[in-house]
Amino acid sequence: MFSALRTLPLRARPIARTFVTTPRVFAGHKAAALLGDGGKPGEVPTDENQATGLERLELLGKMEGVDVFDMNPLEMTRIGTLEDPIKIYSLFPERHVGCTGYPADSHDTIWLTVTNSKKNHRCPECGSVYALDFHGDPHAHEHH
Repeated sequence: MFSALRTLPLRARPIARTFVTTPRVFAGHKAAALLGDGGKPGEVPTDENQATGLERLELLGKMEGVDVFDMNPLEMTRIGTLEDPIKIYSLFPERHVGCTGYPADSHDTIWLTVTNSKKNHRCPECGSVYALDFHGDPHAHEHH
């Protein structure tokens, strides 16, 4: 039965491509490199080969010398007050802040959730005041 199929001539079908993708393919534009090229058969892939999404963004940033998530601790040169709170930069309307007091390590770490819905947030231990410095899109999560 299969031997009869092997003798049949195969006719090549024309490849159909949508009109929208044709100019992009011929223009030489490529998508962003947030997908790794994967591991080759027979070898163990590296992190750069198999990382995708935010992990790949972080790896590419480290290769360029950029900390894409800005994980450095805040410079606490003063205690925040209601008139002059410590500004917390954020691209999201909510951020978790660990307060250790002023000067640093004056008390155990107390985690505060700083949001843009309230103007100021105060540490219950030392009284330092924090405010969110929101730079993101306020309508980013209204896509549902």
